[in-house]
Amino acid sequence: MDQKVIDFNKSQQTKQLPDLKVGDIVRVHRKITEGDKERVQIFKGLIISIKGRQSSSPTITVRRESQKIGVEMTFPIYMPTVVKIEILRRSKVRRSKIYYMRELSGKAAKMKAIDVTAEEKLAMEEMNKKPEKKEEK
Repeated sequence: MDQKVIDFNKSQQTKQLPDLKVGDIVRVHRKITEGDKERVQIFKGLIISIKGRQSSSPTITVRRESQKIGVEMTFPIYMPTVVKIEILRRSKVRRSKIYYMRELSGKAAKMKAIDVTAEEKLAMEEMNKKPEKKEEK
């Protein structure tokens, strides 16, 4: 890809996010507007694909099983409705798209966990920290 396009796409990325990988179990916090009220809803699941990593609008597909029914949601990472993304656990995978997880359930869907390093934990805590409000006089 042309370097000018890559630089432009990086300038469009508005917030700093953790290093997401396929196989991560994440918690995606997103804003939902119901009438005149606004709340944050959490979607917890496994990242099965990441598309458009170098574009200005990459997306992740997160899958979870709810009452024995598979539910998938695709989130544009830099949308203003996505408040934050927390990595809960990493798994060892050998593919870039793990669509085969759609057919697996229960114990067959179990993946080998990888420990998150101390540096990654610190980086995630820094990103999830809310800025402190300064008092004005």
